[in-house]
Amino acid sequence: MSSATVSEIVKPLKLDPAEVRFYQQEGYLVLPGFVKPAAVEPLREEILDVLEAHGVSRQNLAHASSDADKLRQFTQYLAGSHLDALINGPATLGTAAQLLDGPANRYMPFTAVKAAGGGGAFSYHQDNNYTPHDPAMGSLNIWVALVDMTPENGCLEVIPRSHLGGQLPSVTAPEGHQVLEVDTETLVPIRMRAGDAIAFTRWTVHGSGQNQTEQPRVAYALQYHRDDVNWYDKDQDVWKNLLETSRHDTAPVETLGPADAG
Repeated sequence: MSSATVSEIVKPLKLDPAEVRFYQQEGYLVLPGFVKPAAVEPLREEILDVLEAHGVSRQNLAHASSDADKLRQFTQYLAGSHLDALINGPATLGTAAQLLDGPANRYMPFTAVKAAGGGGAFSYHQDNNYTPHDPAMGSLNIWVALVDMTPENGCLEVIPRSHLGGQLPSVTAPEGHQVLEVDTETLVPIRMRAGDAIAFTRWTVHGSGQNQTEQPRVAYALQYHRDDVNWYDKDQDVWKNLLETSRHDTAPVETLGPADAG
């Protein structure tokens, strides 16, 4: 992909100090128009191509048929693709670095797609409930909407300032998800247009409802971390630096296929 094409994906952002303070105080920041309009459809199609390469066809996404339709997550993306430019491009890395207050390193981006006709609600959780990072505020998620997001199609919901409580205890659900008990009165649905994004911390409580519309809900989750962030290896009961292990290694691939572990 040429540098000219890369420049057409994400607009460079110079965040105002007040925006950074808002992110630090509230635990999230909406980024309107994060993806340039011309890139929205190519990105959406590439995400659907990733799912199709893993056995989830566009027809599968036309109607929810199982719990697997709750959230389709795959980490593969093609080298030289629009997704490659979105994930690894300087504009995206620059935005993440401003919020992290340090250089941003890629960490396991993934598709976030719900089938139409009832694609399931996703449990409320903190990202740090899954793989603990320390310091947790040294990592973030930039969640990109590739269709308009509303409560009707299962838009992201967050609890403002929930990150201020630090790591919260979670319960492991039968399907393996980490679940928090939350006061639903504190949840704020984040309505977004296709191309908008929301950045939030690994301690920010978030989740989403069912997709009750007739179209798939298509989004993409970008994750980044600073150089000093460690992750907890539960199997070995030890903390490891993300940059010194393969945990962060989600480089682009030349061919999509079911070998992906996402």
